[in-house]
Amino acid sequence: MSEPLPRPARCDALPEHTDYRDTGCDLAPSCLSCPLPRCRYDQPGGLAAMLRSNRDAAIADAVRRRGLPIDDVAAMFGLSRRSIFRALRRARGPHHLAGPD
Repeated sequence: MSEPLPRPARCDALPEHTDYRDTGCDLAPSCLSCPLPRCRYDQPGGLAAMLRSNRDAAIADAVRRRGLPIDDVAAMFGLSRRSIFRALRRARGPHHLAGPD
């Protein structure tokens, strides 16, 4: 009776005997001590997109809930009127771009 053939390694398996160092990035000395809820390198757009989404939510709150004029919100955030409108569009999310069913 012959011995069974070894199973092939998974294509996503990590190589053995490799030193994986948790060197972190410019935000934290290690990934395990990072303050972000998701890795900036796993987020489409990176850290800038994460920060922008928080800012966009604050802009949407100022315009929609507090009823502040666009010019006042632009001055508050140091942005142009056009940037405020872009932020409001992003804060609504991708679902508003869909056409009628």
